[in-house]
Amino acid sequence: MTAYSLLAIAHAGFGTLALLTFWTAGLVRKGSPLHVLAGKWYLLAMAALLAFALPMSLMIVFAYGKPVIGGFLLYLIAITVTGVWLSWRAIRDKRDWARYTGPVYRALMWLNLAAGIGIALVGLFIAQQMQLIIVSFSLIGILGFVRMRRFAAQPPTETRWWMRQHLNAMLGNGVATHIAFLSIGLPRLLPMLQGPLFQNIAWLAPLGVAVLAGAYLSRKYLSTPVRARTQTAMARG
Repeated sequence: MTAYSLLAIAHAGFGTLALLTFWTAGLVRKGSPLHVLAGKWYLLAMAALLAFALPMSLMIVFAYGKPVIGGFLLYLIAITVTGVWLSWRAIRDKRDWARYTGPVYRALMWLNLAAGIGIALVGLFIAQQMQLIIVSFSLIGILGFVRMRRFAAQPPTETRWWMRQHLNAMLGNGVATHIAFLSIGLPRLLPMLQGPLFQNIAWLAPLGVAVLAGAYLSRKYLSTPVRARTQTAMARG
């Protein structure tokens, strides 16, 4: 068994744990002990998964001579590391915006920009397949940089800014988790799902679901209740 095979087995094992704990945390009551416990295990699983994914991606680039797919995987690692870090620190630093947007935040912000531009160039000028997916996904890093820089520019006025940051980061983590499962894990279990059509669905469907889930969760956990808005308006009047 090769070194790459061993890394792949470990990566798949932690990926399975990440998928299970993600849905556990997502389905139980937010803030409950089970939600907190599942969230911690999810982030630990993702950290381990990413630790194995890095040497695998480098091997794909240099040992197997596939710079496009290896480079794209490295890009996915960059944006996923950002999501994992932000989802964790948003909770830990929820009373300290300055600490949250400190040196690591800003380093990840610039990493997203560099990675997004780099993989966009790969998709436009080097890739022979999956050009649409590669270029489309490059926008995640570029727009992530814009969003992060805007947030770091001045302290937020929203009291639950940390909740918004946590939810957005966890949705991004969920996209990465499900793309890995749908595009790599599931086709190996069910070979009949292999092919360009399913691959496009596997890459793009989680993004669409994340947009809808983000709108729902923001409305549920971040919107000001109607009664509260009415009382605030009456008090100001």
